[in-house]
Amino acid sequence: MTASILNFLNIGTGEIIIIVFVILLLFGGKKIPELMKGIGKGVRSFKKGMNEIEDEINKPVEEDKTDNKK
Repeated sequence: MTASILNFLNIGTGEIIIIVFVILLLFGGKKIPELMKGIGKGVRSFKKGMNEIEDEINKPVEEDKTDNKK
């Protein structure tokens, strides 16, 4: 999937190296793990929220099916 995104954006190896170098300059070596940890927590929280919303959407449908059988 990542390869298809990079292919779509037409980003090559040289551009990726420059981007990584700029990130290192901006944040420093010690801040990058903290930044990645924060991004990971954000993504995890987003996925959890999406699953909760999906469960809420599907829950009334399942309850309606059981009410109709009574």
